[in-house]
Amino acid sequence: MKNQKEVKKLNKYRIIDAHCHIYPDKIAEKASLSTGKFYDITMTYDGKVSTLKEVGERGGIDHFIVQSVATKPEQVSSINRFIAQAVAESGGKMTGLGTLHPDSPDQAADVEELISLGLRGVKLHPDIQGFKIDDYRCLKIYELCEGRLPILFHTGDKRYDMSNPNRLVPILETYTDLTVIGAHFGGYSVWEDAERELPGFKKLFVDCSSSFFAMTDDEIRCAINAFGTDRVLFGTDYPMWDAEAEVKRLLSLGLSHEDYEKIFHKNAEKLFGISAN
Repeated sequence: MKNQKEVKKLNKYRIIDAHCHIYPDKIAEKASLSTGKFYDITMTYDGKVSTLKEVGERGGIDHFIVQSVATKPEQVSSINRFIAQAVAESGGKMTGLGTLHPDSPDQAADVEELISLGLRGVKLHPDIQGFKIDDYRCLKIYELCEGRLPILFHTGDKRYDMSNPNRLVPILETYTDLTVIGAHFGGYSVWEDAERELPGFKKLFVDCSSSFFAMTDDEIRCAINAFGTDRVLFGTDYPMWDAEAEVKRLLSLGLSHEDYEKIFHKNAEKLFGISAN
């Protein structure tokens, strides 16, 4: 097995994986399988922190943006504390995103706790958490996060309408200082919708997670060009996909050295205020 230094000689880039889901060991496998069932996709890994580190080392990943999602409002605090603990124990290898829930009785307190824990942003998953991106229940969250915390949204799914990229448009138009990352090139399985609706918003970024498996090389290049290399983050959606394979696929596209530097680490460093070193 190649060690990380040997991997680095092959890909030569520092890499931040900006989209990783982690779970406590006692529920990790169950949570991972549940996600796979939701998407009808066989999960590659079990969702444990220890596995993420092993997979990342094989893939040459230097830093991980880790997150989890509260399906009930009463889970918010415990999940955020779990993420913060994982970050604290990572030796500087992880940055955490917190979770919020639109049905929480005190969203302001949730945001303040999230910030006090040192978490650098928020992950929301409309399809799993049961809300539409432009749902009135979420507006307080956007108000609280505007100018303070970036929000990573799961965006897109042709089976549902809750996270369609067109629902993100009024949020970006209204909360103009809210930094948003649209996961999966802004529209999982509805990439053309995302490329039509979302480019041009100054505070919008996208990640490339859970996209390569369903896209041709030309489609990936088209998505990158639509948003611009200053706006694209590398991500694997661990535990869904393998880091080494995702890195190789991106490298196979033949982008410029400057563009790879941006996508693999510089954009995430700037967005989250971190360094992959």
